[in-house]
Amino acid sequence: MNRLSRTAALAALAASLVLPSAAGAQTKELRIGVTPGPHAQIMDQVAALAAKRGLTIKVIEISDYAVPNQALDAGDLEANSFQNQPYLDDQIKNRGYKIVSLGKTILLPMGIYSRKIKHITDLRDGAIIGVPNDPTNEARALKLLQSAKLIKLRNASFTAGIADISDNPKHLVIRELNAAQLPRSLDDVDAACINGNYAATAGLAPNRDALVAEGGGVGEALHSPYSNVIAVRAADKDAAWAKQLVALYHSTEIRGFILRHFGGTIFPAF
Repeated sequence: MNRLSRTAALAALAASLVLPSAAGAQTKELRIGVTPGPHAQIMDQVAALAAKRGLTIKVIEISDYAVPNQALDAGDLEANSFQNQPYLDDQIKNRGYKIVSLGKTILLPMGIYSRKIKHITDLRDGAIIGVPNDPTNEARALKLLQSAKLIKLRNASFTAGIADISDNPKHLVIRELNAAQLPRSLDDVDAACINGNYAATAGLAPNRDALVAEGGGVGEALHSPYSNVIAVRAADKDAAWAKQLVALYHSTEIRGFILRHFGGTIFPAF
């Protein structure tokens, strides 16, 4: 999505939303931005649980990674749930957002997927590999390619890029694409590193379909830097509704839903 399209999407989002109630925390409507797939499915469950406790949550699905933080910073959302901490840190650094994380949510392992080969060792010389085009998820994808022994990086930081590849014995061609487009790119590339939420939306599971995937499990989720977070504006971090939102998400009901519904492909990070 280009800059103009993102601006239009943000304007459309703002126009479509109803301002939250001025009443207290128990009656305030919380507009929460999520990406389609697991984040939306889980937040729908949180919203249902919240309704029983007198809190109204409106779940807003947004496909482009760039929009939820724009909307949150602009005041068009009360919270979002779609990103990991390195991504949020990069957004704050580069865009000046006054946004903070309230707590961890889930870990969605990134995987390398293909419709053309069945084993990672079958990648041809000069194969085209799709990776997310935002800095932190691109770095995550490159580190996954390194763990598969396909490349070596001189810098394995959270913002490593193509220029940091020091060894590429198969002469892989790294193609940067919008993260949401990667599942649809599988017919056009030899393989793609796909974020867990977009893989799930496309019917792909890291423990079943990936050639190589990041480690999973509840223990990994608790400590992984790539576990996702709920974010709010810094001014709202101590609000009663913010604390209630995290408590609802971290409830035994939501933890049980994650473990049951996703069949060991997504893990609670709390």
